[in-house]
Amino acid sequence: MNRMDRLLAIVLELQAKGRQRAEDLAATFETSKRTIYRDVQALSEAGVPLISTPGQGYSLVDGYFLPPLMFSADEATMLLLGTEFVAQSFDAQYHAAALSAGRKIEAVLPQSQRDEVHYLRANIRFVAGNTMGDPAQQEMMAQLRRAIITRTVVCMCYHARSKSDDSAPTQREVDPYALVHMSGAWYLVGYCHLRGGIRNFRLSRIEQLRLSNKTFTRQPDFEPESREGREQRTVVIRALFDLRHVGHRNHSFSSLWQRKKHLTDC
Repeated sequence: MNRMDRLLAIVLELQAKGRQRAEDLAATFETSKRTIYRDVQALSEAGVPLISTPGQGYSLVDGYFLPPLMFSADEATMLLLGTEFVAQSFDAQYHAAALSAGRKIEAVLPQSQRDEVHYLRANIRFVAGNTMGDPAQQEMMAQLRRAIITRTVVCMCYHARSKSDDSAPTQREVDPYALVHMSGAWYLVGYCHLRGGIRNFRLSRIEQLRLSNKTFTRQPDFEPESREGREQRTVVIRALFDLRHVGHRNHSFSSLWQRKKHLTDC
C-alpha cells in the first residue's frame, strides 16, 4: 500500500471505528508506529481535523466525514450485485433501501465507468430466489429486527420439530440476539428463558410472535459467527429391518441400525 492510499485508509478507519491508538493503526496497516505518527502529522497539515488524546489514541472531530468515494469498476460491480441480492432476499423495507443504495452508487460513477459496470452486471448474475417466504414471515422478520434493535424480549409459540409432528409446541420467552440465514432458512438466535441458554429458532416454526414490555441486557461475549456448529447434540436413530428383505439368510444382520446425526438443539 502506498502512502496516499494509507492516508486515506487511516481516515476511513477512524471514521468507521472511532478512536484508535497508533499501535492499533500500525497493526492494521502492517507498518511501524513511527510511520503512523508521520502519517497523522501529514493528515493534520492537510486539514483533516484530528484529535490526539494521550494514552487513548487518535479520533476525528465529531461531524467530519469524507466526501463521496470513487469506486473502481470491480468495486462498484460487487456493491451493486450486493444490493441486488439484498433486494431479492429481504422484506419490503430492506428491499427499498437496497434499491435506493444501488441508485446512489450508480449516480456517483463517471459515465465511462458506469458503462463498464453495466456491462459487468449484465454478465454476472446472482439469482437468490425468494428467501423471505410468505408475507407472515416477512412481518415476523420486521418484528424481530425491531426487537433486536430495542433489546425487547419476545414471546412466541415454538414447534421444536416440524409443525406436522404430533409433539405439542411450547411457549417461549426469548432475548433476541441475531437473525441468521443458514441452509436456505432463517433462524432467530437468542437466549431462551425456558431452556436457560442460547438457542436457534427456525422462523418457519414460530407462531404467535409478539413483543413483550420487558427489555434485556445482551451477553457481552456473544458473536453469531462463533455459534456455527456449537449448538449441536447427538441423536441416535434406530430402524428395524425384516431380515428376509435385506440379504441372504446365511448373513448375520443386526435387527437395529444406528445412525448418528447432528441436529440443531432447540
